[in-house]
Order: sequence, then C-alpha cells, then structure tokens
Amino acid sequence: MRVIGYARVSTEEQAACGVSLSAQAEKIRGYCALYDLKLVDIIEDAGASARALARPGLRRALAALDRGEVAGLVVAKLDRLTRSVVDIAMLVARYFSERAGGSLFSVADAIDARTAAGRMVLNILVSVAQWERESCAERTREALRHKAALREVYGPTPLGYRAVDGRLVVHHAERRALDEVRRLARDGHSLRGICAAMDAAGHKTKRGGAWRPSTVQAILRRAV
Repeated sequence: MRVIGYARVSTEEQAACGVSLSAQAEKIRGYCALYDLKLVDIIEDAGASARALARPGLRRALAALDRGEVAGLVVAKLDRLTRSVVDIAMLVARYFSERAGGSLFSVADAIDARTAAGRMVLNILVSVAQWERESCAERTREALRHKAALREVYGPTPLGYRAVDGRLVVHHAERRALDEVRRLARDGHSLRGICAAMDAAGHKTKRGGAWRPSTVQAILRRAV
C-alpha cells in the first residue's frame, strides 16, 4: 500500500529545533518498514495548532488521498492529526471509512483504520482525549468562579477593582465608570456610542487609554 506520512509540531520553537519533527518522521519510517507500507513522502506542519484542519501540510496530504496518489496516511500519534472528535469524525467519514477506502495508521496508538476494530479504537481514543480537555477547562472555570466570589485575585485586575494583598478591593471611581457604561447600554446606545460618551465624559479605562467597543462588550458581559 502506498502511504503518505504527516508530522506536526505546535510551536515555532519546536519547529526551529526540529527535534520533535525528526522524531515523528523516524517513527513513521520505522512503522512503514515494519508493516510493508510504501512511504512516498512525509509532509510537515511546523508551528501549527491541532485546533483546526486548515493547515498547509495537512491539506497537501489529504489532497494526495483525494487524487488517489496514496491509499493511506501515517502519523506518529493521533494528536498530531487532530484533537477534535468532530474533526476526526469528519476525516474518518470522508477519507478513512470502509466506504471512503482510505486508511489511517497511528504508530503510538497502534491504530490501523483498515479494520472496524481499528476505527472503533480511533473514535474511543479521540473521545477520551476531548473529555479530558473539556473536564480540565470545566475545573478551571469553577476555580475561577470560586475565586471571583471570594474576590481573590485570579488574573488581570478587572476594571472597578484594585488588587490589595491578593484580594480584590472595590475602586469607587472605576465602579462609577462601570455603572455609566451599563446605564448607556440600557438607554440603547451602541458600543461605539458608549465609547464616545465615556471618552467625552473623561472616564478612563483600566490602562488609561481610549474606550474601545471590545472593552465595553467585555464589561457588559461581566456579572459584577
């Protein structure tokens, strides 16, 4: 079977040193030699996030599958391809299902999508990975809500507060600015209109600069 290899690193620093890319390429070559797969090329995406599939290297690899130049794609690990259940489901349906005819091989995960069992393991692994990420994000949000309720410092000090000994203390002048922003919004002013009114009245942002629609929008989304 003719296959194409795909390697990815997510940071420019990794891309510059090339260690991770070369390690992935070595694993891909070794896997292909072991399982008698004809490796025609290894395509790399250096400094590319796994959050989206719109990566130049991945597009080239998938295009080779579309054109029938290769029958399979080999990665060192599944997360080099994607970390999204939605994306992997789309890829499996379009390229690596029994109907689509293509095959996906993952060295570290021992995945061979030529079989139904391989496709099942593929979906389970990606589902678990996404569950772990979402659980971590959920725990982080809960921790930040708890700190906010206790008025503890947990990030950049928001407008309306000052950080004193690790706790948020109300800054009355800034609170008046917040109240004015919300009043203008209730009166039906647009984001740009609110910015103009706040600048004209001499109200300052946290950094003392001009008011911007994004700043106003962030304030209006805040609960307090």
